[in-house]
Amino acid sequence: MYKTKDTLEEALNIYFGFSTFRQGQKEIISSIMKGNHTLATLPTGSGKSICYQLPALLGEGVTVVISPLISLMVDQVKILKSKGIKRVAALNSLMNHQQKQQVLTHLQQYKIVFCSPEMMQQEFVLNKLKGCHINYLVVDEAHCISQWGHEFRPDYLKIKQVHNQLGEPTLLALSATATPEVQADIVKHLNLDMHKIIYPMDRENITFAVKHLDIHEDKVEALENLLSNNHVPTMIYFSSRKVCEEVSRLLQGKFPDKSVSYYHGGMEQEDRLLIQQQFMYDQLDIICCTSAFGMGVDKPNIRLVIHFHIPPTIESYIQEVGRAGRDGYHCVALLLYQKGDESLPFQLIGNELPEDEEIEQFPFQEDSSYLKELLSETKHRFLTFQFDQWHQLGFTTDDAISKIKSLRDERLAVKRNSIITMVNWIKTDSCRRKMLYQGFQDSFSSPLSFCCDQCDFDIDQWNWKEEKRSKGIELNWEERLRILFNRR
Repeated sequence: MYKTKDTLEEALNIYFGFSTFRQGQKEIISSIMKGNHTLATLPTGSGKSICYQLPALLGEGVTVVISPLISLMVDQVKILKSKGIKRVAALNSLMNHQQKQQVLTHLQQYKIVFCSPEMMQQEFVLNKLKGCHINYLVVDEAHCISQWGHEFRPDYLKIKQVHNQLGEPTLLALSATATPEVQADIVKHLNLDMHKIIYPMDRENITFAVKHLDIHEDKVEALENLLSNNHVPTMIYFSSRKVCEEVSRLLQGKFPDKSVSYYHGGMEQEDRLLIQQQFMYDQLDIICCTSAFGMGVDKPNIRLVIHFHIPPTIESYIQEVGRAGRDGYHCVALLLYQKGDESLPFQLIGNELPEDEEIEQFPFQEDSSYLKELLSETKHRFLTFQFDQWHQLGFTTDDAISKIKSLRDERLAVKRNSIITMVNWIKTDSCRRKMLYQGFQDSFSSPLSFCCDQCDFDIDQWNWKEEKRSKGIELNWEERLRILFNRR
């Protein structure tokens, strides 16, 4: 057991086998252990999880971690248990009633409990948590409050209410990508006096490149040429599930010697977990995926991240390319651009936010199932949350409609500006590294290898030696998933 006289470094070694902290970890840990509500940013792949795991293990009571994805929770629990830390659990929608009850009945026995923001809103879950001593409340991937909370997952905007109901434990909000504007939005919605610990997010081992192409078929050909010359673990990001699957099948036919698969949010959860585990264990060479894949994926040897479509924001792009090179070695981030590609993200944001007529009709439709057929899930969530909020504040329906239209217009402007910023980065004739990070920090580190295609790099000349897949781990995936879902 850890004793107070021991140093944090000794505790780090006891629990995780590391002799020293990485940049920023000790400062963040010390801050929350002093009781400071803290907003912290560290680059992707820099060990943010230890910033709450170590204090949780050293402190009394339970640490609740609000996490955005089931796969991320499952991985965190699995990694901790592999280190001999057994008093951890995840509450998620894949668990049956009996499994949830098992965790909730024994909540006080756990040191760390992972939970989604939606699960935290369930009354029986919240009541069980209120009966425990909650030492820390952690919002992992805290940029989701700003990025997803306004439309896609409004329960992120209810975290403040949960924090109050749990007795206002010390709160840690962690992110790898948060502009000053996003930081302000996080603090606003948490409504706390937060100690900020903001570290630069640039990764000096990533080389950036954009390849301008005329038509869709040229993109596919460019992919094939690049992958035929470079046999390295690769992620390819798409904005369209349909195109994601189509290109995956094309690559499977083109490269029978490579293992290729796809991953997106329309797949069954069990299938997604299976694909993720195969990729993590080097049993897949190439994964074609949407933004649903990657958050929290800590695979060290990804050498190549390709964007087939434009990400909607610079923050999303930095998050996604940050999955490459977590071992510190050189890696490449390539974006394939076809003139007019920006129309897709503009179209997607149009599907996320309601039209005037939809806002005006929403409060007068009594049949909720009828509304869900007419509206996208995101629009329905947005309108439900907004009308509930404004009515609780005493606004009339007409005033609420006016407020919601105004907020909708603000959100549309933010999203459109984000896409424009991304397109400007694609079309720049200056250093991509400098332009990528300038909205987040004042400077950036010198690259360890090549900088970008505007400075010193030619993607057509890039060639990486083949990395053999590991053959040392033979897995029965049905058995692995059975164990995964039934772990305590």
